[in-house]
Amino acid sequence: MTQLYGVAHFCLAAVILTGAAPSATAADGMSVRYDKLAGRVEVSRGGAPVLRYNFATVPVPAALKGRKYAEPRSDYVHPLYGPGGEVLTVDYASDHPHHRGVYWAWPEVYYKGQVRDLHALQRLFARPSKLISAGASGGAATIVAENIWKWGDTEPIVRERATIRVSPAGGGGYFVDFEFSFAALVDGVKVARRGQRAYGGLNIRTALQGGQKILEHTDGAGAEPRRSYAQIAGVPTGGKQGAALAIIQHAGNPAYPGDWVKFANLGWLQPTFPASGVKFPLSKDKPLVLRYRLWVQPGSGAGDEDLAKAWDAYNKPADDAKSAKAEDK
Repeated sequence: MTQLYGVAHFCLAAVILTGAAPSATAADGMSVRYDKLAGRVEVSRGGAPVLRYNFATVPVPAALKGRKYAEPRSDYVHPLYGPGGEVLTVDYASDHPHHRGVYWAWPEVYYKGQVRDLHALQRLFARPSKLISAGASGGAATIVAENIWKWGDTEPIVRERATIRVSPAGGGGYFVDFEFSFAALVDGVKVARRGQRAYGGLNIRTALQGGQKILEHTDGAGAEPRRSYAQIAGVPTGGKQGAALAIIQHAGNPAYPGDWVKFANLGWLQPTFPASGVKFPLSKDKPLVLRYRLWVQPGSGAGDEDLAKAWDAYNKPADDAKSAKAEDK
């Protein structure tokens, strides 16, 4: 039986509750509120909601109880809001009850000669361990949380740390930067995409269906820099205003660039990890680190030129460090 992990089951290491930083305007600065009872962190800007990180368990809605794949879940972002307040993500979808907004999970996790499914919440779950920090500074909000993957919901096999940083972007939009660290707690854990070739990694189920447009771009091998970004735009189901969600891969990710996988009918667009055909081993000593940026925008979103500039801006620190290292040689 699935255990429900509420706030009583995790350690709150340090939660900073602040409003927008003094240096940020009321319209642009991010603020953070931690709902201890519900075990979730709310980020807002000028009083308008931006996103919710569900650290503790979100129970199954009554309408879906008893459905296959409708399992209590935690450790994901939903709702993710557009600049106009529209909800851009989907949780507990009737067609795929395991889909849960923006979440990081693999459909194939190998251990002890078996394979289980963290993506579809089948005999493997990420459970809350420590909400390390949640606060706002300099106009940006940052959440840092630790979760433990539990094999059969009992045996700890992976320690995960998720860092989520939310900051204002021009034109009323905002950035959501993710950094994930995965360290094995036992030997022999590997992760892979569905069938080792389809979806898996940073999973994104959106509600962007009306007038939907999807753009994918990855430069060819040998390009310098080699950019990889994508965007889904449209009017969310039940909404009136259009919005766009761009996804930017970090060039420092292992096996960069990850393949893009989309299911337009589901509003699904994601960068995958690891490479096709690979069962990626998780290490005790050297955690797997993956980084991505989401750019939430009003209207129909950015054009290809602006998306390329956004990739450059996100990857500039890595490029600078690479150049400095080359000069040292």
